[in-house]
Amino acid sequence: MVEPRDALYGAPSPQALLDEVYENYKRYLNPPLARVMRVSGSPVETRAQGCTIWDQNGKAYLDFAGGYGVFTLGHSHPRVLAAVREQLDLMSLSGKTMFNVPMGRAAKRLADLAPGDLTISFWCNSGTEAVEGAIKLARVATGRAKIVATRDSYHGKTLGALSISGRAAFQDPFRPLLADAALVDFGDVGALDEALRDAAAFVVEPVQGEGGVNVPAAGYLRAVREACDRAGALFIADEIQTGLGRCGYRFACDRDGVVPDVMTLAKGLSGGIVPVGAYIARTAVWTKAYGKQPLIHTSTFGGSELACTAALAAMDVLEDDGLAENARARGEQLLAGCAAVAAEFPDVVKEARGLGLLCGVELANEGYGGWIIPEMVKRGVTAAWTLNQQKVIRLEPPLIVTESEVDTAVAALRAGVATARENLGRL
Repeated sequence: MVEPRDALYGAPSPQALLDEVYENYKRYLNPPLARVMRVSGSPVETRAQGCTIWDQNGKAYLDFAGGYGVFTLGHSHPRVLAAVREQLDLMSLSGKTMFNVPMGRAAKRLADLAPGDLTISFWCNSGTEAVEGAIKLARVATGRAKIVATRDSYHGKTLGALSISGRAAFQDPFRPLLADAALVDFGDVGALDEALRDAAAFVVEPVQGEGGVNVPAAGYLRAVREACDRAGALFIADEIQTGLGRCGYRFACDRDGVVPDVMTLAKGLSGGIVPVGAYIARTAVWTKAYGKQPLIHTSTFGGSELACTAALAAMDVLEDDGLAENARARGEQLLAGCAAVAAEFPDVVKEARGLGLLCGVELANEGYGGWIIPEMVKRGVTAAWTLNQQKVIRLEPPLIVTESEVDTAVAALRAGVATARENLGRL
């Protein structure tokens, strides 16, 4: 039993801490979200280590929401924390007018790990910034404006990234968005040649995360590569959620053995310690865009010493500990367990699908999720919906997850599904 950490936050009791946080959310952050979280019984997170989060009462939860893919190494990985603490004593934020040692080293390490000849990287603070940078790079490098993406995709919520994301509910309040954006169905090879005519780039996730954990047929990315080459468009792989071991490969595009022209990264890039994002491009593409204009796309906070130190340490842990291989093995176990639940409760669970430790459980009706996820939380396991498909529950634990922890999560899912059927029947 872990002692409650209320003293760390200056609250006299667990209930007082919960009340304080709720009032702060309601008054100063997001009032409707505060109400939803309070009604759903959301606790306060006070401490995390490995695959476990503790709340204000000291209750432990297996984190199978995983920060939507951020915590590849688990929470508070000691090797990354040690590197960050050491860097803090030296310098945490770049002064920008001199060479930045950690950014150079992190860029080299990323180039060593990346597929093929992806070499030159730009470092920023988030995934959506990485996508914005990739869009700008593609437009300048090709001299074209049109960007093609897929329906149900998710690339971020800044203006450019939102323009090529595939859910109207996020886009409509902010229209008009970028002109010259087009969508095709994910996995539809036949639609590519026409859509990519005169396009600057095709932006695609190797596995759609927020779209409902949609895994394309093997060979889809090879067909994308060929279609982009025919059209003279750049192939941008959005590996923000799928990369860095998440799908059982170092990068998910390795499943098809293809090299994109640009690859975007974030989420697990620092192992869940410091916010960081990046895109990495082929040298010829980057040079064509920025070879004579090196300062037309920059970031004040991007590539800080602290963030790049964390990223470098996280990449080393990923490789040294064989986490992509563990993700593949534990992912097969997780998917098999979820498929067994689907077979037992076909009236509640339509299908389980996934790749590595990105697993989606599609429900027969989204109404079941309101029972399943809270029941899992009661049993000490967190989970989350996918943003674009509320019928799909996403299970995305750290890549360090163990066999017994996967069994625990599957048992919690089964209990949640059984409770949902008992209370709701067939919807």
